[in-house]
Amino acid sequence: MTDATVIILGAGQAGGQCAASLRRSGFDGRIILAGSEPHPPYQRPPLSKAYLAGEIGEDRLWLQPPQTWADQKVELRLGVTATAIDRDAKTVRFDDGSTETYTHLVIATGSRVRPLPVPGADLDGVRYLRKIADIDVLKADFQPGKRIAIVGGGYIGLEAASVAKKLGAEPVVIEAMDRLLARVAVAELSAFYLDAHRTRGVTVELSAQVEAIEGSQGRAGAVLLADGREIVCDSVLVGIGVLPNQELASAAGLTTGNGISVDSECRTSDPAIFAIGDCAEQENWLTGTRIRLESVPNALDQAKHAAAAICGTPAPKPEVPWFWSDQFELKLQTAGVIGQQDTTLQRRPADPAAGHFTLFHLRDGVLIAADCVNDAHGFMAAKMMIAQRAKPDLDDLVNPDVPMKDVMKAALNQ
Repeated sequence: MTDATVIILGAGQAGGQCAASLRRSGFDGRIILAGSEPHPPYQRPPLSKAYLAGEIGEDRLWLQPPQTWADQKVELRLGVTATAIDRDAKTVRFDDGSTETYTHLVIATGSRVRPLPVPGADLDGVRYLRKIADIDVLKADFQPGKRIAIVGGGYIGLEAASVAKKLGAEPVVIEAMDRLLARVAVAELSAFYLDAHRTRGVTVELSAQVEAIEGSQGRAGAVLLADGREIVCDSVLVGIGVLPNQELASAAGLTTGNGISVDSECRTSDPAIFAIGDCAEQENWLTGTRIRLESVPNALDQAKHAAAAICGTPAPKPEVPWFWSDQFELKLQTAGVIGQQDTTLQRRPADPAAGHFTLFHLRDGVLIAADCVNDAHGFMAAKMMIAQRAKPDLDDLVNPDVPMKDVMKAALNQ
């Protein structure tokens, strides 16, 4: 494939992994990795955690040292955005006026923040958290004595609140639903994190609808709620979800839904074009439904599958989806996908001071997901059982005196 050219649109973790996997799979043609940001491919999860907290520098975000891309003969085209795909000519046009021809095209354009649709959302001091540039601006807000209104009680909002509190700022989380993490977690986990934040001094407002952002001299100074209350603040951080960047694919005539539709190899409706990461919608092997997973492990897994399909090498075994979140001293690791469970069981040590527990989610006795707080052993065991669609003994599963490795071994040996 020396004469072949793969263009990857999006220099995030999915795009970067795809380029690296192509080289590891023996692809010796031309690889163009194009991204709209000025940075080489980097990790996004630390942005709302260690990078925002100032615990790591920018260089710790890189997927690999910048020089390595040159060593791998991957052409980084940074600070450019693709504006059109011509499927007949197999070309991509960029906003700098250039045009490139591809043999295979990989769309890894990711997602963008969902804007807050209220008056005043365009005021100075209203922030979003998605890119390095966003964090560099946010750091000035996360200072002692600053009051930060955080709109959205999802993982991004809660992670930001925990960092703000750690740095001496005063976070106020404003959630429209009647519980935190309502779209992504079961009620038991929502209640745990509500208590965790409130006991650590974070103000949390539930069932709170934002009507407007108010301010003076062009800068935000308060969040107006539907019940008439005002949350006075120095800045506003919005974290109400993301939208897939699928417009480029749609304009090219590719099939889209809640993301760009792809098959098990991550091929789109055009066999020469693939889509991976946050922008791709795929039938999940575990749930049997078409979903769009916003997670790093999923992005990396899809990147490896696309690279294997392009190179004609065996596809890697699909992984159990997993996610993680760091809040205060609490590390949540989730394996599987919730939503289809009919039973949720809790495994918690007899001593509450142990500081760890796991929620197991089952359907017809089969373990399909697990939420593990400070429980790495439980997470690893759950992942293996989920992969094998195991039916663990329910009494042993919730009994903290039975080691998780024994629960797992018995379930896998049935």
